[in-house]
Parts: sequence; structure tokens; C-alpha cells
Amino acid sequence: MMDYKAVAALDAVISLGSFDLAAQKLFITQSAISQRIKQLEQSMAQPLLVRSVPPKPTATGQKLLGLYKQVKLLEQEWWPDKQLEVTELALASNHDSLALWLLPALKSVLSNHEVALNIILGDEKNTLDKLRSGEVLAAISANATPLTGCSSDYLGQLNYRCVASPNFVSRYFSDGVTREALLAAPAVIFDQFDEMHHAFLEDHFGLKEGQWRYHTLRSPEAFITMTELDIGYGMVPDLMIEDRLEIGSLVDLLPGHGFARDLYWHRWALEQGILAEVTQAVLNMTRTFPQHQKPNGVY
Repeated sequence: MMDYKAVAALDAVISLGSFDLAAQKLFITQSAISQRIKQLEQSMAQPLLVRSVPPKPTATGQKLLGLYKQVKLLEQEWWPDKQLEVTELALASNHDSLALWLLPALKSVLSNHEVALNIILGDEKNTLDKLRSGEVLAAISANATPLTGCSSDYLGQLNYRCVASPNFVSRYFSDGVTREALLAAPAVIFDQFDEMHHAFLEDHFGLKEGQWRYHTLRSPEAFITMTELDIGYGMVPDLMIEDRLEIGSLVDLLPGHGFARDLYWHRWALEQGILAEVTQAVLNMTRTFPQHQKPNGVY
């Protein structure tokens, strides 16, 4: 049988980043915290904690903490007095979904329940790893296939356009968007995992990675700021720039061509309580999203 007091000690150490703070939270001594974790590691015959600063879980320790989060949610569902406790609601999201729609979708859940929201951000191709490791309860992902023991629902598409400001167009694309002009114009990409702009330029202009220069910004909002400041051009979700395209502060460089990303909501198959409410809220919010209107990828 799992010693959940010991797992709670492990969870407190990881979440607070300190044995001392974990001891204060659980109202026991620091040596008792260490002893519980040591006994848990002995019972599982492997280390669960990397004793660094701050402490970090091993791969097995992370999976154990994922199981612990599931148990805590189930306890809240079955024992009403447990609902007075604050439970961490850990979700993995891509940056664009967080910037556009995820928080409004979660508003009612966060207002009606005592939860501590923890959004772990990542590229939509990698967020499923957070669910696999047990770090989160659910994830927004570009992958359609659910993990073992999990289920997924199609959310819809995020469609991206390649945009720039009118001044930027006048400076770099006065003779049109050509291969030669793109070699000189600075682009804006999200990070090293952002293949969208690379695929777009290679598909339409035969440009390989390393042939063109770019700024790196890890913020969807900063993308828009950079383009409106005439500093660069980039791929931005339609939903973030519809008003700017309408008033002309941004220009679609290649009308009719862009990038489409299908998104899926992944979570445990036996969802109950708060997690079930979160799923329903997410699905309700995304019902207005385009549904497979464009091929996934460059178009």
C-alpha cells in the first residue's frame, strides 16, 4: 500500500522547493520530512528526489506525484469536507491558447472552486509529455492520439497568417514578397522549437533554416508589438489580429496562405469532479473554433 503521508511530504518539498518550508506546511520537523521520503524511496527501491537546490523529482518521483494529484482530486469528489482544501489544478498549454482563450474558459471553474491554477507552458507538440510524466492533469496538444489511460477531444484549429506593418512592407517588400526580400527582412519566431516559420518559408520560397535572420521572442503578445513597431514580420494567430488587419495596422503578406494547427484536449479517461468541469468548460469555449477548415500545416 502506498504511504500517502510520505508522498505528501515529497509533494510539499517539490512544490515549495525546500525541506524547511515543507516541514512548516505539514507541521512536522524537517528530519521527519526527510525520514518519510527516505522510507518511501526504500519501499520503492529507487530514488524519488534529486537533492539539489531546489530539490527536483526523478522520473519515477514525478509519476508518483502525478498519481498523488489524481488521488487528491478523487478525495475531493468522494469526501465533501475535502473540498475545503485547496487543490493544485496543473494544466499544460501552448502559449497561443493561453493568450487567446484558456483563461476565459476556466473562469467559472476558478470562481466556484478552491483550486490553485498552475499552467505549464510549452510547444503544442511537446505538452503531452507533461501529461505522460504526471506533471499535469490535462494538456492542450497538437497530437491527436491519446496516451494509455487518457482520452482526447478535438478542439479546432488555430490559423496563422504571415503579417507585417505597412511601414515594414514599404521598407522590405516594396517590390513584393520575394525570395530576395525575405533574405534581407528580419522575421520573428517564438523559440528554437518553433518550426512554423521555417516550414512556411521553405514551402513557399525554398528558403532553408539559417538562410534568413530572425528575432526570438517567447511571447505571442510581443510578436504583435514587434510587427507594429516595424521591427519584424511573423506568423500570428488570426484571432489575435483580426481587428488590426481590418483597420490596416497590420498587413497579410501572403493572402490565402498561412499555417493551420489542429489542437486537442487530453486528460485522464476517468475524469471526475473539477477535471470534468474543466473539460466541459474548455470544450464549450472552443466550439466556435474553425473545425478542420484547412489542411494541418502550411497551406
